[in-house]
Amino acid sequence: MQVVPRQVGQVAAGGAAEQVTEVWLANRRLSEHTRAAYRRDVNGWLAWCAQRGADPLRASFLDVNAYARGLEAQQLAPATVARKLSGLSSWYDFLVKLRAVEANPVSGADRPYVSRDHSATLGLTPQEVDALLAAARDAGVRHHAVITLLADLGLRVGELVSLDLADLGWERGHRTVRFVGKGGKARRRALTPDAAAALDTYLQTRGEQPGPLFVTSSGSRLDRHAIFRLIRRLAGVAGIAEAERLSPHSLRHAFATAARAEGVPLEDVQDAMGHADPRTTRRYDRDRHNLDRDPAYTIAAARARRAGG
Repeated sequence: MQVVPRQVGQVAAGGAAEQVTEVWLANRRLSEHTRAAYRRDVNGWLAWCAQRGADPLRASFLDVNAYARGLEAQQLAPATVARKLSGLSSWYDFLVKLRAVEANPVSGADRPYVSRDHSATLGLTPQEVDALLAAARDAGVRHHAVITLLADLGLRVGELVSLDLADLGWERGHRTVRFVGKGGKARRRALTPDAAAALDTYLQTRGEQPGPLFVTSSGSRLDRHAIFRLIRRLAGVAGIAEAERLSPHSLRHAFATAARAEGVPLEDVQDAMGHADPRTTRRYDRDRHNLDRDPAYTIAAARARRAGG
């Protein structure tokens, strides 16, 4: 059955909630990675309701609270639970607009507190990033290109695996890469000399045929799960502590922290990472509480220069 927007209310009332989900996703500007995550979040809720014989269109905030406590009992991080509830809330907002439900039950639910000043992602020091890059270089040209792009550009893993060969280019003397970022926004980034060199070496073996930039030995697109496994394996080879807890996001955090430590303005790091809110960028900066960066020292040094002048 194909569902069109004017039929959504009728379909939802009939219980075909999965079809409603597809219409909801089709009406939002989302990357394919985000779309898949939202689909998983809603399907998880629908499965929970089905197990209990509950109608998701008659759910209350008490049901959502019970669902959230169940997720927390699985030892999921508060940020993960909050993200799942956020996606579910957006789904219900869509149903409210279509008058399929009277109110959004997630609105009154007890969501876990997530501090904007903390991230559960395990970060990496600059020296650990160097060691990971060295291990990737020894492991092969594709591995080296993947890790270099993550380290030098701070890309999200979904952005990396969605790249096609056609996304590489030149602009005003810069080697560039274009991609669709979070929220469906078209973005472009400059490639560092190391990233460009790693890609050129990889392309000598990949060839120039159109399609996904990073491919498996069978020619299919490399997926995010393969990147997770690659990083953890290479981290183990490099002797990095807690290698099994690392993720592609660890390199994204390392990128933000290193950029701020080298004096890159917050707004430039924010733009590079595609953050709508600078508070998100600050959360990625693991070194922001370093007392060496206290602006009091800068002010005192300026006063001393004035006095000496």
